[in-house]
Amino acid sequence: MSARCIALESHGDVAVLRIDRPPANAISLETAREFEVAFAADAIAQARALVITGTGRFFSGGLDLKQIPAYSQTEQRELLGALNRLLAKLYAHPAPVVAAINGHAVAGGFILALAADYRVGPSGAAQFGLTETRLGIPFPAVSMIILHAELNPQDVRYGTLYARSFGPDEAQRRGVLDELHPPDAVLARGLEVARDLVGMPTGCYGRVKHQLRRAAIAEIDAVLATGAEPMLDGWLAEGVQEAATAVLGGAAQREKKGTDT
Repeated sequence: MSARCIALESHGDVAVLRIDRPPANAISLETAREFEVAFAADAIAQARALVITGTGRFFSGGLDLKQIPAYSQTEQRELLGALNRLLAKLYAHPAPVVAAINGHAVAGGFILALAADYRVGPSGAAQFGLTETRLGIPFPAVSMIILHAELNPQDVRYGTLYARSFGPDEAQRRGVLDELHPPDAVLARGLEVARDLVGMPTGCYGRVKHQLRRAAIAEIDAVLATGAEPMLDGWLAEGVQEAATAVLGGAAQREKKGTDT
């Protein structure tokens, strides 16, 4: 049995969901299953706000591309379903959801951050971006719905088709991040924002969120209800493992350069 990689912490009336799967907090099938278990926990259901964060230098590097290319079609289908359900629950969660983005947030990690209501990011060398196209990974249906709902059309086009990463300042300009703080202050600020949102009238926050996101939530619900996920019949493109190796190798070099300077 591998160690658990999704931890739940209680900070008064705020629950903190922490991804703790070094080195990149990447999402495997097992991680996705743990997310679902965590969301069913009383600690989240009873909390008045939720903060999601990572551990170390990553918020999340997205899918675990060392494992997933070797998955059977059945496992890939299960992972797609789990990811869609996870994002759906996070995006429609009635209580305030704050992302305390402690480090790099790329690919699936980028979309996980976008599903939050408010996003506190790290100043410095962290990278943000949607690298899926360069890796040969089309977007699951719920991920694309959230992208269109949360970003301007030109930023969706740039992010998905140019598929390059960018730094925190550009992430804030493009509406990915709401504010920036030193990485070691991000969680404290995330908790501060969550506690401020908790001060709003009980029940009203969730109703307004649903009003704001009504169209996107309806699309997401339709995907989950009908199984209308176009990626079910073939998700990963040929050569995804080789592309992932090249992209991850480049990221490692940039990370080392940033550490050395």
